[in-house]
Amino acid sequence: MLQTGILNPHVLDLLARIRHTNTLVIADWAFPFWPEIETVDISLTHGIPTVLDVLDLLTPVFKIGRIWQAEEFVATNTPESVARFAKSFGQIPLTREAHVDFKKRVPHAIGLIRTGDPTPYGNLILESE
Repeated sequence: MLQTGILNPHVLDLLARIRHTNTLVIADWAFPFWPEIETVDISLTHGIPTVLDVLDLLTPVFKIGRIWQAEEFVATNTPESVARFAKSFGQIPLTREAHVDFKKRVPHAIGLIRTGDPTPYGNLILESE
């Protein structure tokens, strides 16, 4: 029985199917539903868990080559929130692009993990290395 790390069997199953250069979306509570891709909804309530909770659990076990985020994130959030995200990104290359372009990448992802995060434009697309 797993006792540490990611315990959700649906998240583990999704992660096990991601290969080199495939992408995974980590989204907030209000992100649109995409019928083309598998969605694992782990939202519990407003703010639990957050996008960064998921990212921070994935980082030690999932080799991330690049992160995409909407450029609107910086203008919409506090400097403290931007700094929290930057800390979690660490040295992983980050590309910010218009939200409309960000959403065009979503249907190409292997899957989407929906959280309870209320952070505006805090959604991420992770590309496996």
